[in-house]
Amino acid sequence: MPNAGPIQFGTSGWRGLIARDFTFDRVRIATQGIADYLKPSKSSTVIIGHDARFLGRDFALAAAEVLTANGLTPLLCDRDTPTPVISHAIRTRKAAGGINLTASHNPAEWQGLKFSLTNGAPATMEATHAVENNITRRQKENWTFDAAVIGTFKCKEIDPRPAYFRRLRQLVDFDAIKEAKMKIAVELMYGAGRGYLDILLEEAGVKVTRFHPHPNPLFGGQPPEPSAEGMADAAACVKSGKAQLALGLDGDADRFGIVDRDGTWLTPNQILALTLYHLKKNRRWTGAAVRTVPTSHMIDAIAAHLGVPLHETPVGFKYIGALMESEPIIVGGEESGGLSVKGHVPEKDGILACLLMAELVAVEKKSLGQILKLLEKQIGKFYTDRINIQINPEKKAALLKRLAKGLDKIGGSEVEKFITTDGYKFLLPNNEWVAFRASGTEPVIRCYLETKTATQMKRLQAACRKLLV
Repeated sequence: MPNAGPIQFGTSGWRGLIARDFTFDRVRIATQGIADYLKPSKSSTVIIGHDARFLGRDFALAAAEVLTANGLTPLLCDRDTPTPVISHAIRTRKAAGGINLTASHNPAEWQGLKFSLTNGAPATMEATHAVENNITRRQKENWTFDAAVIGTFKCKEIDPRPAYFRRLRQLVDFDAIKEAKMKIAVELMYGAGRGYLDILLEEAGVKVTRFHPHPNPLFGGQPPEPSAEGMADAAACVKSGKAQLALGLDGDADRFGIVDRDGTWLTPNQILALTLYHLKKNRRWTGAAVRTVPTSHMIDAIAAHLGVPLHETPVGFKYIGALMESEPIIVGGEESGGLSVKGHVPEKDGILACLLMAELVAVEKKSLGQILKLLEKQIGKFYTDRINIQINPEKKAALLKRLAKGLDKIGGSEVEKFITTDGYKFLLPNNEWVAFRASGTEPVIRCYLETKTATQMKRLQAACRKLLV
């Protein structure tokens, strides 16, 4: 097998361009690295799944064939399957782990391989480093595999949907949704979430208007991301009065998109805050909340208002998942659009997030925007933004070194605290802050900002751009 360079796992697995970086040979050797890691496990079972991307099932079968050759027992999900459903299947079947062929919300030309541990959580850095080392060793040995014709390998299949549905029926108040007689637009993004969110809502008596409910590996020419742009069709449906809420999923249904009754797309930060508010106030759940470093401090303010402890973790749901496994966490989430709750999988679940927002609207008989305004009267208003700043690649190291030393002021505001948990975060007066994280693949530094006024937001945006010139 040709050695095409290292295979490296990021916060959400290994991703690459199909045919250039992501090939069948590289999927096989990556799977061999995982098999080497898993073989001492008590269980031999490994759950295999894929989303609706090009060649997803064929890549999954290639991984299953390698696992079988290593004495492991792959169980292949019988159709393209949401990431949280695969995670739930790993847990319920007490599998050694799972392999998910997905590139989540990335454009169609990308594919990915995500490795999950026996608890259904994304693999830790320790685990992925061990797998990377196994892959490197196998590459040095010129490892080869005598594979069957692509797509012809036979593997036992499972349907993980019924067990997942049973769990969601325990976590979501579908009776409240049914009583509210709701009309909801559902954006399925041509992805794996079809037949999950829409069906659960219909079973609860909701009149569902579906958008893009059939699989399409090209995703209609747009990335399968439920951003404001990606939710535009569903938002138009809401504005027309045909629905009171729009709920959307990305390609593998681990991220969510929510559009309120007036057509406003709500940020993941706002949805995380609303979820904490709902589960604590209306459900009376106990425990802590957890968010990543660049996620809004609105969550902190609501946690303090409700008497809930709060934790901050590095970027990556694996860190949130680890906390959820070690102590009671009401809700854990991140600004990029993922969350999970107590008693559920330690993995992002966009389906659950959407259902909880429908439940909140049904229970309080208010729009999400109305609820947010009432909350802002108690905790204040938060303005958040994320900007990607292109930098000169030759200056990247020097810029990061400068940030690492800390700053006294940003945009005229004094730095009160410097946090280096993940990237460089500067806490400013009045509960405002700025954080910088470097992209691992592009000459880009991501800048996260949060202020209490729109004027201050503009000031800090300009200051951050000037700082990174």
